[in-house]
Amino acid sequence: MIEETKITRNYQITIPASIRRKLGLKVGDTLIVRLEGDRIILEPKRGSITEIKIRLGRRIDWRYVEETIREVIEKR
Repeated sequence: MIEETKITRNYQITIPASIRRKLGLKVGDTLIVRLEGDRIILEPKRGSITEIKIRLGRRIDWRYVEETIREVIEKR
């Protein structure tokens, strides 16, 4: 889904309604803002997985989670 929005004089943007609805965004929700090359990425903050993705700089999937659990168990 691609939409356009403008930056206001206060450097604010409006997230188009169709995208807000699709993501279930509500007033007061927190968004994570990050830079990837020349792109600005906005994503809803949805618990600790989002924070882990940002800190590690990599995608988190079931394989990564299983590998991490296995490593923790082996260290015990």
